[in-house]
Order: sequence, then C-alpha cells, then structure tokens
Amino acid sequence: MERGKEVTKVQELVYELKVEQAMTREVVTVTPQTTVSQFREIMRVNRLSGTPVMENDELVGIISIEDLIKALANGDIEATVGQKMTREVKTLYSDEPLIQAIGRFTREGFGRFPVIDRQRKLVGILTQGDIIRGVLRELEIDYHEEEIHRYRASHIFEDIIADRTSLRFEYSVVGQDFNRAGEASSGLKRTLSRLGIAPPTIRRVAIAAYEAEMNIVIFTGGGQLVAEVRPGRIKIEAIDNGPGIPDIEQAMQPGFSTAPEWVREMGFGAGMGLNNIQACADEMDLQSKVEEGTHLTTIIYLDKGG
Repeated sequence: MERGKEVTKVQELVYELKVEQAMTREVVTVTPQTTVSQFREIMRVNRLSGTPVMENDELVGIISIEDLIKALANGDIEATVGQKMTREVKTLYSDEPLIQAIGRFTREGFGRFPVIDRQRKLVGILTQGDIIRGVLRELEIDYHEEEIHRYRASHIFEDIIADRTSLRFEYSVVGQDFNRAGEASSGLKRTLSRLGIAPPTIRRVAIAAYEAEMNIVIFTGGGQLVAEVRPGRIKIEAIDNGPGIPDIEQAMQPGFSTAPEWVREMGFGAGMGLNNIQACADEMDLQSKVEEGTHLTTIIYLDKGG
C-alpha cells in the first residue's frame, strides 16, 4: 500500500463518531449580569478556560480566559460578562460528525464550541481535549467489543468449498436524512472488522464509504452503498438516481462544493469528499449523467494477511 493511503485508527474513528460522543454534557454557564470578578472565581474553581453565557435558557454569548485577561489588564474587574463576551457565537450540532468539528477547530482557531441540538438548545460543550478523550475512550470500547465478534465471524468460511467466493453487502441510504447519516458506512466497517479484514484496510474502506454515503445524503434523494469482498480486494459502489454531476473534473477540485448554505451550516458539504475517497482508494471510477444519477466505484486491495 502506498504510504499516502495509510489511515490510522484515530482517523477512522473521527469519521465515525458524533460530536455528542465526545462533548462534555455538564456545562458550567454564566449570565450577562455575572461580573468579571465572579467569572474569574468560577473559572478558578471549575478549572475552565471559557464558558457559554445564558439568559432565559437562551445562548447569548461566550466568554473565555482571553476575555478575562483583557478585562483585568484594563482594570475592568467589576464590569459584567455581558460587556466583555463575544455575542456572535459559533456552535456545533450534537449529531454532527466529529471530523467536521475538527475541521472547524483548525479553520477558526477557537478553544471551545458550545454544542446545540437541532432545536438550538444548549446540550454540551466541546474542546480539543474532549475530542482526544472521546477518541481514547472509544478506542478501548471498540477493541474489547470487536475482539469477541471478530473471532466468531472470521470462522464462517472454514466449511465453504468453492472455486470462487465473494460476499456482497448492501445498505440503503436515505437522502437528506442527516440523523442517520453515516450508519451505512459504520455498519460496513464493523462487518469487515468481524470478518477479520486487516485494520489498515478497514480504515481506508470506512473513510471512502463514509464520504460516498454523505454525498448521497447531501445531494440526492437517496441511493445504495454496496460492498463486495473477494480474495485480494474490496469494491465499494455508491449508486444514486440524483441530479448527477455536470462537471466531474471541477467536482474533483479540493474545496469545490455545490452544497446549499443550510447544509454547510449543519457542518456538511465542505467539498473534500471525492478527494478523500481518492486518497484512500487504489482504484476509483466516477460515472455521472445529469438528471440520471451517479455511480462511484472504489477498489481497495487487501493487505497481506487480511
């Protein structure tokens, strides 16, 4: 396998996990009427570096240790949080994929994001430390669960006698259903793990399948994710009857996306899906016709011993 196509277990997990699986649910908050002096004590006691500002159960701002330092430097110890907070709050959705949150941290340079549900109610807060702890926790859980399932499933071929054997797995993907987005690729990943496929290969399959699934969810009314496992390789097909891609070459450009603004606000449609698939694939073929649909085929060769 080419070095550029290596995918770590951590990279695989951040595609599979949701923000709610890593965020801190018990959030310490302050009000606009809280003084800077009181805020400093709250930070010290709870060992925080920032907190959301709430008024009448509504998120109205966020204040950080940087805001505290500036206030103290200016002698504004009795000023209120409402005078020092940031009012234009950038948030994450609880059901948003963790990979989208990591991208937001990188692009915007924030230390924390308040997390809201689809009714815009505050349900948690996410820091970069939360992401690390969430991934480490999932690594431990995933290891113990999959070791049991993998042993059982990897023995199903022992009594099969045939000149050629293959397995085919089909998953239905519902368009615009962001609550279930990622379920098909996650199910495929776990199935391959239980069959004893080598972890480096599974990681590449998981990312390629997730990106293909998300393209169906975002841009079409629905479709299928199909995986075929044969000795030596795994083929993944993403098939839909959507609007099609007018210019495939343009669609392959990093950052290019036709996702509507409301989809981008949900944390999807960054324009890197096809590039991420290509980076994981040994072979990739994209066929699309306007108003007829798209057929994406990805082939990943099995590692030795997989």
